[in-house]
Amino acid sequence: MLRRLRLFVFFLAGWPCLTAQAQQVQLDSAVAATRPALQLRATALRIAVPSALIAVGVLAHSPTYNQTLYQAKQDFQVETQEAFAGFDAHGVDDYTRHVPLAVAYGLMATGHKGERTAVGFTLIYLLAHELDEGVVSNLKRITAEARPYSAEDLTSFPSSHTSQAFLTATLLHEQYGHQYPWVSVSGYAVATATGAMRVLGNKHWATDVLAGAAIGFLSAETVWRVYPALTKLLPTRLAHKMLLVPTYSPAGGAGLALGFQP
Repeated sequence: MLRRLRLFVFFLAGWPCLTAQAQQVQLDSAVAATRPALQLRATALRIAVPSALIAVGVLAHSPTYNQTLYQAKQDFQVETQEAFAGFDAHGVDDYTRHVPLAVAYGLMATGHKGERTAVGFTLIYLLAHELDEGVVSNLKRITAEARPYSAEDLTSFPSSHTSQAFLTATLLHEQYGHQYPWVSVSGYAVATATGAMRVLGNKHWATDVLAGAAIGFLSAETVWRVYPALTKLLPTRLAHKMLLVPTYSPAGGAGLALGFQP
């Protein structure tokens, strides 16, 4: 059982790193221009791997779709609960999904220049968050997957906690990962821990978590890539003079703090 769990955690943590490494071939435009096939392969990898994870989650939804995957999902959950009976994250996973985003704003607030401006990064996050929420909520409604702990709660697939964690981890990677590789590793480690806690706490099936991670990653990457077109709608001087930072209260409230330099 522990071997299966290690494999699950390794895969959950490893595939974003693989896709991140694949995109390194695009950092040098001169090299990429001479190797279009390599550039195309790297792009295909970033899309194919997470898309495959979503497909696996859908196929494992019912024995009608795929008996093997469905049974594997059930067996993994049973063995996990036997090995970690009584595991309780005490709500930590409600907060860890936001940690990569907090780290990104913390670095910006302390003067570390990222790939995008503070306003640009915030716009990307808000758009990616809406895209992620739209996909996740609709999949929950369409699939009506029962959660492991309750057959009456039909909101299991995919895991929104995990999708948000990987969304913020991916944005953190894009913003600072090229300058500070440890930031990417830390962000994805926290996102992986969030997904693992959802499974160990019997809140989600392993397939829910894998699909959620894929959706969060794809949402962040999609908006990050189309951002250059969006920058034409935002005055350059305004982008450099404004700072938007998310704020959280102990009671669970959230908001945005706005700073402006005349």
